[in-house]
Amino acid sequence: MIRLVINADDLGLHPRLDEGIFTAHADGVVTSATLLATGPSAHEAVRRARREGLPLGLHLCLTSHLEPAANRADVRWLAPGGRFRGNWAELSAAWLTRMIPAEEVVLEFRAQVARAQQLGAKIDHLDTHQHLHLLPNLTSIVEVLAAELGVPMRWPSERPSARWLVRPGPALKSMLLSSLARLKEVRGVRRVPAVGIYESGRLTERRLLRLISKLPADGDFEIVTHPGLAPGLVPQDPSWTYGWEGELSAVLSPRVKEALAARSVQLVSYGQLSSS
Repeated sequence: MIRLVINADDLGLHPRLDEGIFTAHADGVVTSATLLATGPSAHEAVRRARREGLPLGLHLCLTSHLEPAANRADVRWLAPGGRFRGNWAELSAAWLTRMIPAEEVVLEFRAQVARAQQLGAKIDHLDTHQHLHLLPNLTSIVEVLAAELGVPMRWPSERPSARWLVRPGPALKSMLLSSLARLKEVRGVRRVPAVGIYESGRLTERRLLRLISKLPADGDFEIVTHPGLAPGLVPQDPSWTYGWEGELSAVLSPRVKEALAARSVQLVSYGQLSSS
């Protein structure tokens, strides 16, 4: 039996993106969303998620120019000038060259958990914005949190394919993440295999159908999605240009629902995975 979580990332970043995520849950195949606890629209997003029964995980974040949840003075290397660094590459370089004390990351992640809980979110899993938990020495920090909360973690598990050659940048990042994921020894926290990393921001109906067709015949999995209504510019990161509406169309597609039914896929939330 295949049990599948279809998760929408970045809830709480922008009201237009949030609107698309709620539509994807109400009318499409999205079963879960992960919350950016420091996102500008996080408060209203959690209220609506509770009202509409959308299960929530926590999208731990150290990038995208968002403000930290911790006191700025306590995370000044992690959030220089009061905001996180812009992207995965900048954060990785600073982390791997030890510019950022691990204590600041621990403090910030705990503050994001506390913020999400204060907003009313019942956290059913953890993942990280831009999959930063796979970087050396960040994995254990997130695993400790997951163990304390008693929740599983997203674990990227994609294998490279020839079609990746058309987009070398995303392909290189996806291959690096998958390689790091395979090298990490299991430490007791449940890891749910996730696909769709390479397709982030460009998950069309055709690509989603391909991901579904390639799922193993048995097991628990996640497909990562980014549905939304086009927000124009995201104020915190104006250069960010995803195909949010294309992804929304994909998860609303009747053909996708038919493909899931044809494979007898059971759509679930992370909470349902954990309770059985």
